[in-house]
Amino acid sequence: MEEKGPKEGTVPTMEGTVQKRGKSRGEDGFATAVDFLLANARLVLGVGGAAVLGIATLAVKRLIDRAARPPGEDEKPDQKSISETWEELSLTGASPKLLKRGLENSVNKSLPAVIKIEKEDCSPSSTAEVPKLEIRRVPLCVTLQEKLLHYYQSHVTLSESDVAQAKQKALDVCMEIQAFLRSKQPEMPLGEMCLGGSLFDGLQVVSADHACLLVPLLIEEKFWYFVPGEETILNTPQFWMVRRTNLEYFGRGSSYWDKFIVGGYLSSNAVNESLHKLVMGSMNWPALGSMLDCTIRQVMGSQELKLEIQQEQSQLFIDILPIIRFEETVLTSQPESKGNFENLWCRSFYTDEATKLRDLDASDSGLRLCCLKILKAVCKDQPSLRRVTGGHLVNVILHLSDTESDWSEAALADRFLQVITEVTGYLEQGFLPSYFNSAVNLLSELSAEEIDEIGYTFYCALSNPDMLLQRGV
Repeated sequence: MEEKGPKEGTVPTMEGTVQKRGKSRGEDGFATAVDFLLANARLVLGVGGAAVLGIATLAVKRLIDRAARPPGEDEKPDQKSISETWEELSLTGASPKLLKRGLENSVNKSLPAVIKIEKEDCSPSSTAEVPKLEIRRVPLCVTLQEKLLHYYQSHVTLSESDVAQAKQKALDVCMEIQAFLRSKQPEMPLGEMCLGGSLFDGLQVVSADHACLLVPLLIEEKFWYFVPGEETILNTPQFWMVRRTNLEYFGRGSSYWDKFIVGGYLSSNAVNESLHKLVMGSMNWPALGSMLDCTIRQVMGSQELKLEIQQEQSQLFIDILPIIRFEETVLTSQPESKGNFENLWCRSFYTDEATKLRDLDASDSGLRLCCLKILKAVCKDQPSLRRVTGGHLVNVILHLSDTESDWSEAALADRFLQVITEVTGYLEQGFLPSYFNSAVNLLSELSAEEIDEIGYTFYCALSNPDMLLQRGV
């Protein structure tokens, strides 16, 4: 039987040659490629013209060269396949958007190899140690309530150690001052000194840096009469006077405090000046500071009796405040509050306000104290709000508690904004009544410019409350 072969005079086709060499292309693979090339050339002839046609011709030549290569010849590792060649050509003649997509695909193809190499380099057998990076998780606060609670926990509240250290330091100084006054002026009728203020009432925020030393004056009721503010010549309910009485029966000198009388009234300024000379001028503060392992010095330029205690990185201010108690009335000597009137004593409701607020929270498990402390920290952080005191905020919250009963955690954001709205309203009126005496205007100490600045800040905060939670300088 004759062996079948190609007929004489016939030339083997390119498809047959490629098939004989083991290529996995179809019989019409080459024709399809040429058609594809010509189709693309026709599409861009109007734009690229001869350039694209030249590229297509070069590609055909490369395909023919590959097809004519001997079967035993191995391809080089870096040589590209036919499909990759067409991919390059399509990228070359494509639009910038397609070119960018093709480059992304090329990068994505090369990523697995790079990742594989990095894994090999980071294998346990590698001697190089990769340093561990500490990732700090920052809580993502979305709602105003979450932001307020985060602000309260991270910035407002004080650590127990800081509070305990400040209390102990204030107590040590208090004991030394009391012992000094008793030894220096044993005839001065003073009650038991005690420490008070927000530090000891759990209302201090941001830093434990302030305490108040209360110096009670023991006043004989038969010698003195307490004149309410409405009965004085100033007719100011907040400021009282203490008048000397029964001089016809008990002449001057019958009371120790007669030496501090000015115009028939006990002068708060005279009492302050006397204590200033005794405490500030006579005590050996460097020696006391060395004994207590701290630095103690008086604050200059202040009308109040104020000490500054410095220990390492902590700072503590102590106000020395003379007070008079008569039944349920507490009068304090605050020179900065009464201006040039040296016979005035300020009626204080601080204890009543703090007790009332705490009782309200205990009755309904509310967050009035939490809201108060957040607002105090906000006013302390914002320079434009630093004239707003805790007394202002406490009274606003107490007034609001008469109409709003829901002070739960879920309503914290609503109550926070409502307090700001109430404060803005009081500032517009220029009158904030005391909760325990509606005739007392707590804004009387602020100037018109200060009221305008505070009101503008709170008004802006109504539309952007987050600005209040940014810490100022």
